[in-house]
Amino acid sequence: MPARTVRKIVGGNVQQDGAGVKLLRVLALDTVTEFDPFLMLDIFDSENSEDYIKGFPWHPHRGIETVTYLMSGKIEHGDSLGNKGIIEDGCCQWMTAGSGIIHQEMPQPSKKMFGFQLWINIPKKDKMCIPKYHDISKESIPEVKKKGFTVRIISGHYKDIPGAFRGEYVKADILDINMEKQAEWSIKTDVKSTVFVYIFRGYGYFDKNEKQCIKEKSAVLFNGGEEVRIRSGEDGMRFTIFIGNPLKEPVAWGGPIVMNTREELKKAFEEIDNGTFIKNGKYANHNLK
Repeated sequence: MPARTVRKIVGGNVQQDGAGVKLLRVLALDTVTEFDPFLMLDIFDSENSEDYIKGFPWHPHRGIETVTYLMSGKIEHGDSLGNKGIIEDGCCQWMTAGSGIIHQEMPQPSKKMFGFQLWINIPKKDKMCIPKYHDISKESIPEVKKKGFTVRIISGHYKDIPGAFRGEYVKADILDINMEKQAEWSIKTDVKSTVFVYIFRGYGYFDKNEKQCIKEKSAVLFNGGEEVRIRSGEDGMRFTIFIGNPLKEPVAWGGPIVMNTREELKKAFEEIDNGTFIKNGKYANHNLK
């Protein structure tokens, strides 16, 4: 069975977003084609609340799904569907923006803010689907413990075990994996899938020759193959693996809106201005600016 080899390593750039949140942006507009259907990946990793306390006040989204997962920390959120809640240690929020949603995410002071937000593209035929919100508690995420590693199944499947959630539009597998030192882990993959990992802590080896050691704070994109094989280094390693089939569709990206054409982007921003952006929920057809 041919194992996947390393295609590309991405380190990302430190940026500010929202009202002044310091984060590491790993995936962005320049990685869209290679990482399709995954659009953006932001990493939160700070022990200083000044880096994130200003948060992400009310802002719109259309045409994407956002997945927010915290290993530690606390984020309060609300949206135009009327949902309110808290994401805490080991919890996840899966939001389908679809035809349009306005929400806010406000991190709270914590000992450590540590996790990620991933943007997943929605296929053209489903871009204007009804917005949905899914709260995934820590207790609902299955955990598989084996010699040398622990796997938390955020979405999709791991072997024959279903995860806490299954995407409706892109059926992504997202696994949070904690490996002990010099442990081995592998997973079978559809040869056509886009597969990458983000290393939060430690380092490891991702090619069969094990000559290339890849360290923390790196995203590793793999070439095609039927299996991913990983060995951790002396310090162990914690990473998340993302697996999904590419959409191979044109991407028109304007800030928080991701559509297929510039015309669709223009229409979305016109609707924000004239108060017709929100199609569903308690604030439908209201101007929230």
